[in-house]
Amino acid sequence: MSAGRIVVGMSGGVDSSVAALLLRDQSFDVTGLFMQNWAEDGSGDCRAEDDRRDAVAVSGVLGLPIKFRDFSREYWDGVFTHFLAEYAAGRTPNPDVLCNREIKFKHFLDAAHELGADAIATGHYARVDCVDGMYRLLRARDRGKDQSYFLHQLGQAQLAATRFPLGELHKDDVRRIATNAGLSTSAKQDSTGICFIGERDFRTFLAHYLPAKPGEMRDPLGVRIGEHPGVFFFTLGQREGLHIGGVRGRDDAPWYVVGKDIERNILYVDQGHDSPWLQSTTVRSECAHWIAGSAPARRFSCTAQTRYRQADEACEVEVLDDGSLQVQFARPQRAVTPGQSLVLYDGEVCLGGAVILSTNAPVAGRDNAKEQSGMSASYE
Repeated sequence: MSAGRIVVGMSGGVDSSVAALLLRDQSFDVTGLFMQNWAEDGSGDCRAEDDRRDAVAVSGVLGLPIKFRDFSREYWDGVFTHFLAEYAAGRTPNPDVLCNREIKFKHFLDAAHELGADAIATGHYARVDCVDGMYRLLRARDRGKDQSYFLHQLGQAQLAATRFPLGELHKDDVRRIATNAGLSTSAKQDSTGICFIGERDFRTFLAHYLPAKPGEMRDPLGVRIGEHPGVFFFTLGQREGLHIGGVRGRDDAPWYVVGKDIERNILYVDQGHDSPWLQSTTVRSECAHWIAGSAPARRFSCTAQTRYRQADEACEVEVLDDGSLQVQFARPQRAVTPGQSLVLYDGEVCLGGAVILSTNAPVAGRDNAKEQSGMSASYE
């Protein structure tokens, strides 16, 4: 007897393959659905067709029907235009967070309901439970693969209709299950980076949409260090791609991006991984999203991540009148980046999160670096 109808997002990877296998073996009436989220642009770098073939092959081995939906227009409107606008503003967006909210747990969920499904499932490493009628998003058992950070924008209705079959498993277990089942994706390499860029060079891709404009690289005091190919291509804390050779009067320590002035087209750099220009203790955010529907309190203590796979950091949270957050960390944080996500946790429970707006890190180049106090944007 079927345990219910469920549609699994089949990406062509090992994780979604095993998610479908596990649900089938739990007697669910399973249908796979492959989402095309990016239109082929002729570069030859998009892996969508290869992933589609892998998803079809796995569905055949498992004896499951598979459907196809093209969400490329929705992705462009709901994710990619935001991605470009954020880079143009000098921020560093996280398209995976927006993709989950706008595509995988919105349009995909709607498509599953149209197919008559009771729920959807994906290969994300996360867990869901329900306590006193309230659904909670929990970290995965495999903390090294936990993806709750990318799922923090989900709400009660989405979690109620979602299954994460891999939440209790470790990655090694997932690959072993796939191997034992004879799935062709068992040894397939995990996808990394931004999905629509694929294996191509990030700068080359971005330059198609935001034309490069070379300008000066300066140290935090305003001294010229070199030239950059375009401030949009860099993010706080970045070391790669600066191509700074020996600088007279400076030691050989590596250089890192510590600030961007979009209006004047200046990239600020400093030496040392732990440069003081990258350190902050206070973060302001945009309006927060709460998985429970509201904040646990106006002021509370918890832990937070300002980037994926970061260790938990203790902090104090204040919810301001407009719904934004002011967060005070117990110890300095490195390279907290506007546009990225601040995600809050109470132990294993993901509370929600918000987009980072600014920090109290010193602002490179402002008034020759004399103004270094108060809440200041990481970019001028």
